Amino acid sequence: MNFVEELKWRGMVHDMIPGTEDYLKEGMATAYLGFDPTADSLHIGHLVGVMILKHFQRCGHRPVVLIGGATGMIGDPSGKSLERNLLDEATLRHNQEAIRNQLSRLIDFDTQAPNAAVLVNNYDWMKDMGFLEFIRDIGKHITVNYMMAKDSVKKRFNGEGDGMSFTEFTYQLVQGYDFMQLYRRYNCRLQLGGSDQWGNITTGVELIRRIDNGQVYGMTCPLIKKADGTKFGKTESGNVWLDARYTSPYKFYQFWLNVSDEDAKSYIKIFTFLGREEIEALIAEHEAAPHERKLQKTLARELTCMIHSEADYERAVEASSILFGGATADALHRLDGETLLQVFEGVPQYTVPRSAIEAGVPILDLCVEKCPVFPSKGELRKLIQGGGVSLNKEKIAAPDRTVTADDLIAGKYLVVQKGKKNYFLLIAE
Repeated sequence: MNFVEELKWRGMVHDMIPGTEDYLKEGMATAYLGFDPTADSLHIGHLVGVMILKHFQRCGHRPVVLIGGATGMIGDPSGKSLERNLLDEATLRHNQEAIRNQLSRLIDFDTQAPNAAVLVNNYDWMKDMGFLEFIRDIGKHITVNYMMAKDSVKKRFNGEGDGMSFTEFTYQLVQGYDFMQLYRRYNCRLQLGGSDQWGNITTGVELIRRIDNGQVYGMTCPLIKKADGTKFGKTESGNVWLDARYTSPYKFYQFWLNVSDEDAKSYIKIFTFLGREEIEALIAEHEAAPHERKLQKTLARELTCMIHSEADYERAVEASSILFGGATADALHRLDGETLLQVFEGVPQYTVPRSAIEAGVPILDLCVEKCPVFPSKGELRKLIQGGGVSLNKEKIAAPDRTVTADDLIAGKYLVVQKGKKNYFLLIAE
């Protein structure tokens, strides 16, 4: 596989330093991409970088993953209008370890092949370097004029945000020094990143040319945006994380399932490893019957299985079918409390004393007096007799049905359904 050609048809190439393609044709190449450890999980905004590294490795090249322990203490001004909060070393170390564990499930660090991925931390070569040494040995090679010409710097100096601190101004030099260290240590001659990193990458290329007389390259991918121009990866509740502690597999699955048709056409190329012919066939199928949401379903399946597991994917599909499909009572009872609350988010909720459930309470009393789900016992009785009321996905056969603790899902919840679409969640407390 040709790395550049693979990324081009997927819409994942923005800029390249001339000569990059020729370098990649010489044999096994080494390239790096950095992740700032500002949290103890990556989110889907990082996924583009992860996919690029996976493609690079699949094409027979060696990826270097750089965890920015040192640069994470500074904060990259690229694409930002405000200065980032700086983290202490203990927090950074914790975050680095968590990200290392996460990435090791996505990129192959353990193979015996010569292109096994390498993971490095720039704190290891920055921690013992003094300020005077840095400005003498590195800073003197790049002019302020050169640094000021970068878009990320110009935007901040032209009134975007609150200006720029000296700390942030030096970021491109520090990242350039990373590239030089990796060039020297691993013969790494290519840096990869998002298009907002172009200024930082070209500073590294210039630094290596001036100090080591080395020829290195850079390549960026477009920043992913939604079809409406808004930022990719954010929801009303914030980031969509790769760690199940912060974004459950069910919510992760739902995110991809609910992307627009236009976005699904580009995301299926960027975020899956499906081949070109298969993707073109999927897009054609989708356009012939968009209501079936074939692209979104494929995207949600591929991503949920890749980031979580096939079992998590199957549970997410089952949970989704509870509201919108023909899920059974068994499926409902298999849900854990957290997923159940996510499935029924936005559904009217009522609390009921646990003692009443444990003592056994008639359904008419429960849904009229204890919780005002129905306006009157007469109306509820008629609906039950007409087969229009279900408890936990099972039709209530008679108005004298008693609800007990045995009916509780996850030891706490009852799902009352009126007709096909009206749900009510009762919480025993």
